[in-house]
Amino acid sequence: MQFSLRNVGAYILACLIIFSGGVRRAKKKALLGHYILSIYFHNPSKKEFSFAVRWLKKNGFSFISLEDLKKIKDGSIPFPKASVLLTVDDGWASNVSNIAAVADDEKVPVAIFVATEAIEEGNFWFRYAKAAKKQNLGFPSTEQMKKLPNHERLSILSSIQEKLTLPREAMTVEDVGKISASNWITIGGHSHSHPILPQCDNNELYKELNACKDKLQRWLNREVDAFAYPNGDFNESVVNATKALGYKLGFANNPAPLTPNALSNPFAIPRLGFLEGASEAENICRMVGIWSKISKKKSS
Repeated sequence: MQFSLRNVGAYILACLIIFSGGVRRAKKKALLGHYILSIYFHNPSKKEFSFAVRWLKKNGFSFISLEDLKKIKDGSIPFPKASVLLTVDDGWASNVSNIAAVADDEKVPVAIFVATEAIEEGNFWFRYAKAAKKQNLGFPSTEQMKKLPNHERLSILSSIQEKLTLPREAMTVEDVGKISASNWITIGGHSHSHPILPQCDNNELYKELNACKDKLQRWLNREVDAFAYPNGDFNESVVNATKALGYKLGFANNPAPLTPNALSNPFAIPRLGFLEGASEAENICRMVGIWSKISKKKSS
């Protein structure tokens, strides 16, 4: 755990949830097949990802792949009990050793959703925004840039990149090809430049989704038909474009377990977020879906 006032407070709350039986009750519902634990990561350490996988295994869960999920959606196989779907967003370089290697060792399927521009050029736009803010260069923050029309975000980003050079933090094309050869890794799309898709006009939207799909399919020589919306943001136009370009699954970030009813809309699949840097106790609460419920109660 990274020590901060936020993490210490969250750790205390998580321990109270665990000791009061909240995790036990949520785990029991998942084990009985009321829902799939659809969990997503970004850039966890090897220790964090290994902990998540081993805790889930120890507590009686098995792991399904994207292909399994498609069959469940289509009714080819029944809705499973005690199941977990693991996904990862962005395409960080550390995913090679911290995600793919662990998936191979533990023999668990993982889907990694990749933003292709960062793979080609080395880094993610939000890392430039964060670096510019840290150096007090006078540019908007990452959160402010997310709210701008996409063409404005791109203009600001171009100005930042004229002033800053960052080291590579994303996988390379070779890395993506290497890990995709594993029986345990599936590569999905995460757009080209990782924009907030509802902030794109229709032309930008189709270019983003199509460029991502086209590049990944050329790199991997296989179909890519699952997509995770950057930042979890989508609207009707985004869903229509995702469908039109041949994607079959669309993953959001709304923190809820994946029920049979939720799966009836395969372009708004909910996911429970693992928080890198948080305590193991908090992430246990997050993985079983109880943390989001407590957070909603606190904010209401």
